[in-house]
Amino acid sequence: MRELAFAEAIDVAVSEAMAADERVLVWGEDVPLIRRDLAARFGADRVRGTPISESAFLGAGVGAAMAGLRPIVEIMLVDFIGVCFDALLNHAAKLAAFTAGEWRIPMVVRAACGGGYGDGGQHEQILGGLLAGVPGLSVVLPSNPADGAGLMRTAIDHDGPVVFLEHKLLSSAWLDWMGGTSRPTVEIPVPAAGALGVVPDPIEAVPLGRAVERRVGSDVGLVSVGVPVHHCLEAAEQLAGQGTDCSVLDLRTISPLDTDALVRVAERCRRIVVVDEDFKHFGLSGEVAAQLAEATSGVSYARLAVADTLPYARHLEAEALPSVDDIVTAANTLG
Repeated sequence: MRELAFAEAIDVAVSEAMAADERVLVWGEDVPLIRRDLAARFGADRVRGTPISESAFLGAGVGAAMAGLRPIVEIMLVDFIGVCFDALLNHAAKLAAFTAGEWRIPMVVRAACGGGYGDGGQHEQILGGLLAGVPGLSVVLPSNPADGAGLMRTAIDHDGPVVFLEHKLLSSAWLDWMGGTSRPTVEIPVPAAGALGVVPDPIEAVPLGRAVERRVGSDVGLVSVGVPVHHCLEAAEQLAGQGTDCSVLDLRTISPLDTDALVRVAERCRRIVVVDEDFKHFGLSGEVAAQLAEATSGVSYARLAVADTLPYARHLEAEALPSVDDIVTAANTLG
């Protein structure tokens, strides 16, 4: 076991995969700088910087995967996925279905996501629900270093396209860039248990579609993914002091969704609160509600998510994102 920072653990997983398989390569904007340790180890042929043209280099990733490589394509911020969405929506996600599995796209799209530091609605989205709504795409969003490393290793080995979302509040590199001396008055709420943690050596793969219960309880199930998992754990501690015993279910992957784990928690607790930093309407929280309605009965349900475009002003952004107090209130409201 070893203690690693969140982004460091993910990069270790990439490095191990690149050492084991020469077909694995990385490219994207500023990658030789952002992944300089990988660049120093594996050279410019396998760690490549690209022009600022997401459509071009993500499209090239699809072609590289078809040709037998296993590319990791970095688009920096998931918000920029709109620029190259055609390559994912109409090509990477569909080719296996169109060819009855004869062609596969073993490609990872790595992208930073998430808010909480005041960068506005074009740079702080999650978009997991949007992406998970595309058949053929897998979408992962880890909440700690061990899961980040394990999910990245699984994503690289997977024979289909995986969007790997990396929350910026957990990444020291992103925090240095977002905060640093340029924003001395901005308080960035970093979950300590997510930013630094113990990682197995060697890295243990985390399967797609398998949630984990971070806390087991019997009264209310708090269901989340990414950074809000840590808010749920904090809220669960507060609720325990009020006599309410909470489970906290970390989904880890948005697609495939671990419906079995959801149902187990719902049938035990009978009350479910979904906490999501993504958009409320037509997203993950609604999908969880639908899955529970189809598989259970008599379960009380509430959801906390982002209702509209995230505002730039820090105090307004804080109101828009689910908080620990919001979670406690929602759990108590269910009765």
